[in-house]
Amino acid sequence: MSRFAIVNLLELEDSVGDRAPGIEGRFARKQLDSRDLGITHFRYAANVRGAAAHSHREQEEAYVVVAGSGRILLDGEVHDLRRWDVVRVAPEVVRAIEAGPDGLEFIAVGGPKPEGGDGVVGAATWPDAE
Repeated sequence: MSRFAIVNLLELEDSVGDRAPGIEGRFARKQLDSRDLGITHFRYAANVRGAAAHSHREQEEAYVVVAGSGRILLDGEVHDLRRWDVVRVAPEVVRAIEAGPDGLEFIAVGGPKPEGGDGVVGAATWPDAE
């Protein structure tokens, strides 16, 4: 592992692609050569609601809103998000994201990634879904 690394998140390839239309994700853990930190830049187009939710077995995460607004679903409770909000999420909390009318950009920061990963994916159940 190197002693430091500098990576421009906007220069990384979008790893989400066609799997989630309207959502871009640029993952930097590997490029940063980090043992303990995962840093990801997410960009949601206007009014895009994540159809999938996820939790973790071990990894705590924090999200920093850098542009736009939206909502986050945390264990069935909806919370508004605005620029410069920081949300810390315990591993077991099921979470999903929705962008507001101007879209939403945030940085996700994750802790050490267990070997083989620890993400648990499921359907997002928004209380106001039609």
